[in-house]
Amino acid sequence: MAEQHPINGLMETAMQKIRELVDVNTIIGEPITTSDGTVIIPISKVSFGFVAGGSDLPVSAPKDVFAGGSGAGITIKPQAFIVVQRDGEVKMLEMGAAQAGALDGLIAGVPDLISKVKTIFAKDKDAEE
Repeated sequence: MAEQHPINGLMETAMQKIRELVDVNTIIGEPITTSDGTVIIPISKVSFGFVAGGSDLPVSAPKDVFAGGSGAGITIKPQAFIVVQRDGEVKMLEMGAAQAGALDGLIAGVPDLISKVKTIFAKDKDAEE
């Protein structure tokens, strides 16, 4: 069997670390249960890029010399919340404008999100009375 090139080990290690960072819980967040039994599930968009490279360096000795490196970048943008009410009704609350950046979208969506969450809790409270 042929000897594995050093770049293979470099890439395998980097990809393993990316797998550890980006799992299903990164995209579909942990459910949050409120005191009245409503369940809120955060949904995020995850984008990532990966690069690896290297070169065999020429040397006068018969020994192989390899230099290489790798890098990755990850962006996580909140997109929406799935709200499951106690009565089983399911709603999706989307975050701000799609063309805005993650922070802009989050800031723009906060007032609407608060209003929607208040409405949900008000309906639940009215139903109990």
